[in-house]
Amino acid sequence: MARLSIGILGLTELFVSAAVHILFGFYIFSTAVASDLSQVMTDCFRPNVFNLGARAKEEEGKGQVVVFQGSPPPIVLVHGIFGFGKGRLGGLSYFAGAEKKDERVLVPDLGSLTSIHDRARELFYYLKGGQVDYGEEHSRHFGHSQFGKIYEQGHYPSWDEDNPIHFVGHSAGAQVVRVLQQMLADKAFRGYDTSEDWVLSITSLSGALNGTTRTYYDGMQPGDGRSMKSICLLQLCRLGVILYDWLDISWLKNYYNFGFDHFQMGWRRTGLSGLVDLLLGNTGPFASGDWILPDLTIQGSIRLNSGLRTFPNTFYFSYATKRTRKFLGITIPSSMLGIHPLLFLRVLQMCQWRFPRNASPPYKGYRDEDWEDNDGALNTISMTHPRFPIEHPSCFVEDDSKCHPLQPGIWYYKIIKADHIFFIVNRERAGVQFDLLYDGIFQRCRKQILRSSTPILPNESSQ
Repeated sequence: MARLSIGILGLTELFVSAAVHILFGFYIFSTAVASDLSQVMTDCFRPNVFNLGARAKEEEGKGQVVVFQGSPPPIVLVHGIFGFGKGRLGGLSYFAGAEKKDERVLVPDLGSLTSIHDRARELFYYLKGGQVDYGEEHSRHFGHSQFGKIYEQGHYPSWDEDNPIHFVGHSAGAQVVRVLQQMLADKAFRGYDTSEDWVLSITSLSGALNGTTRTYYDGMQPGDGRSMKSICLLQLCRLGVILYDWLDISWLKNYYNFGFDHFQMGWRRTGLSGLVDLLLGNTGPFASGDWILPDLTIQGSIRLNSGLRTFPNTFYFSYATKRTRKFLGITIPSSMLGIHPLLFLRVLQMCQWRFPRNASPPYKGYRDEDWEDNDGALNTISMTHPRFPIEHPSCFVEDDSKCHPLQPGIWYYKIIKADHIFFIVNRERAGVQFDLLYDGIFQRCRKQILRSSTPILPNESSQ
């Protein structure tokens, strides 16, 4: 009887989680379609005499690549999981139009569900140009093509140590940038003499720097952080993504793409038997583990972080979001009104997370209570600065005016009251706070044009 009750409770939770994700996906998709239809209607009813010049200019610019020359350094906004860059989902902006605040901003479109490694490689070639090279050893190990999309011209081909870049990453995008910087330091791109100094600053906005307990609720196994439970939300997601990629409908994939083209899962390539293998979990990214969720578990983040450094010549700043509070010693959602309706149950769930007793804790000294504060997708402890397996040098910021000038090699972090999607997609929802946040980020980037001549080195724990 007890097992039956637990099974019913689990299925109910799965149904609710699936409904929440489907609703949110529909919300994003319908917002994009509505924006496109609105633009079409505006163009139709606008007198041609006023519209001819703008339309001609738009058509002329469709094939052009944005290339910045000179100073100041460009700012690159990197989206998170299920995210999208400029050109996807019609006219919808993942960063809710924040890119319009500065003339030298790039918003790359990376794989929305591909692994941190693969997205970091894509980001490099998006900027420098050429054909994406995922690495021979990595590609062979995970069973996909070594080469991917071709950028005829990079969006910032002059990128080097003398022409560095500011990066702003939301959610998993922050970890993508950190992995990219480590690849630059390791000279991991054949034919390029790279270094960590190609990155001038990294700003993490609700960044997944240490993983999240959300992954276990959605279906990752707490025991290893790699495999999925047999029945879970991620299994439903897996089936949907496989069918989407197998059908390979070009206009639909141009509108939104999960980023698995280098796995070549389309029906023309695999046929019906290939679809069966994919669905059974014998082939593809979900079988090999080369996708985003294993990288976002606590164990997966520790594996990544063990090879990532905080560099002495790079500026680091992090905004950690939080929508919880303490009440009679119990962590609960901070309010009903301040949390997006689709995230409220997720905030409540994450407050109650307890690591299974039959599974080994992800690191020595792990405590459930440290991971209770969250924003509905990530735990606040994960967003402040790299902590596990080794804590990197950091400085808590309560008042921005009291932490100037910033020193490179140190993670400055600030905790703000917001949920995980407060500063993306819907600008009106964030209101004045939206402008305060992004104006502050861009102004800080513009002040960090030159590195300090006497940088403060991080302590040995960051090495």
